[in-house]
Amino acid sequence: MVVSVTLSLYIARQFVFSVVAMIASLTGIVCLFDFIDLLRRVATKPHVSTNVVTEIAALHVPHFSIEILPFGILLGGIVCFWRLTRSSELVVARAAGISAWQFLAGPLACAMMIGTIATTIISPVSSSLYRKAEELDQQYLRTEGGPLSLSSGALWLRQADTQFDPHGVALLNARGVQLGKDSVLRIRDISIFRLDHADKLILRIEAPEGYLDDHAWILKNAQTVRPYEILHPVGQLTLPTDLTVGRVQESFASPETLSIWALPSFIKLLERSGFSSIRHRIHFQSLLALPMLAGTMALVAAGFSMRPTRRGGVARMIGSGVAAGFLLFTVSKVAEQFGNSGALPAVLAAWAPTVAGLCLAISLLLHLEDG
Repeated sequence: MVVSVTLSLYIARQFVFSVVAMIASLTGIVCLFDFIDLLRRVATKPHVSTNVVTEIAALHVPHFSIEILPFGILLGGIVCFWRLTRSSELVVARAAGISAWQFLAGPLACAMMIGTIATTIISPVSSSLYRKAEELDQQYLRTEGGPLSLSSGALWLRQADTQFDPHGVALLNARGVQLGKDSVLRIRDISIFRLDHADKLILRIEAPEGYLDDHAWILKNAQTVRPYEILHPVGQLTLPTDLTVGRVQESFASPETLSIWALPSFIKLLERSGFSSIRHRIHFQSLLALPMLAGTMALVAAGFSMRPTRRGGVARMIGSGVAAGFLLFTVSKVAEQFGNSGALPAVLAAWAPTVAGLCLAISLLLHLEDG
């Protein structure tokens, strides 16, 4: 028993070092391509500093590390177990009567712990930094209408406003949002700030209610006020916009910008407002499934790389493990698309890759250990 525990801890240590190195390497590669893509986009905007691009790329790092984590565990585990098999350490352990299920307990626990840390600690940090990166991207690199967010029941959006200034903007805040059964977006308790190119306030609009019509906000019982003046009633007021209900829905805060702790309340808010919460529910379930997916990837790595080298075909087995990882990635994306379309429940769409990978890993290990 002591031997198996000691061996399990030794393998777990080797596994963690290999996985962390692999995750860091893969994240670095992905971030390099992301940085190059940002440089390409900023090439047509000479007024934007390279420091902004560097900051955006740096803010993306935690997000990419979570995205790459399952593959880092798979590839790092394959490298770790292949090295231990090539040096005959695992062969000797199994010859001494220690079951693969015993010495894999340590790596499995470490993989699930890494997934848990990613879900509970890294994910909230990642969402906060990713939201900041999206704001910088919107401010400096994008040219279309500005971002929109829904927070605590309040709607904030930014759009172009050329009536007073060719480069002016309008900031709209509505403390109540509701998408009716007639697909009309209604807002209430509205404040609109119309700014010039220097962000100087030109006009403020207040209205108790309004709705989004065909490329225009229709505000009822509106009042306007200029700086250092009093409110002036104007009745119904029309504010042109390039937004539509569909674009408003698509512009809601993306799931990646929300912490796992904030997602449940935000999902309830979306459903209460009449908007679809499918993407956010799938993302929430995916974060919950991440620890088990990490453990599954560790078992898949062991199943594909613990074959004794004397039996040959090691390169083919390792290649098969990598192919299995990409296959699971494909399954996850297909399931996600089915989930977004409503063809699959969000729970099934998020957990399908994990369950499929776990079945594959258990089959491989049963064949390897008892076949």
